[in-house]
Amino acid sequence: MAARKITFDTVREIGLALAGAEDGTTYGTPALKVGGRMFACMASHRSTEPDTLVVFVHLEQREELLREGPSTYYLTDHYVNYPVVLVRLRRVHRDALRDLLLGAWTIISTKRKRSSKPKPQAPRRGRRAAG
Repeated sequence: MAARKITFDTVREIGLALAGAEDGTTYGTPALKVGGRMFACMASHRSTEPDTLVVFVHLEQREELLREGPSTYYLTDHYVNYPVVLVRLRRVHRDALRDLLLGAWTIISTKRKRSSKPKPQAPRRGRRAAG
């Protein structure tokens, strides 16, 4: 039996099963977001191959993916300074895609939780308490 072709519809199906995940767009391309922040999207930069997914990853994981799966995962100069990996949808296995999306969702949703905490207020200068 031939493997089912992976498309953004597959990405959407897997990603929207994650808590709080939303369908959206980023730079005019389909994207998955959590709390309004993108964790995966179709690549729109001209340096990428057709049918490429951009997925947030930790940089250590990115290096491992690039080393172990260069036919599936790659990077272009445009994306080097971002914590993402480029994924050839025609080459990725569904289970690996599920793991990537879960990892990306975790990274972004954790950042969101950290950034939504109230920041401590610095003492105001120049004002004296009435008294």
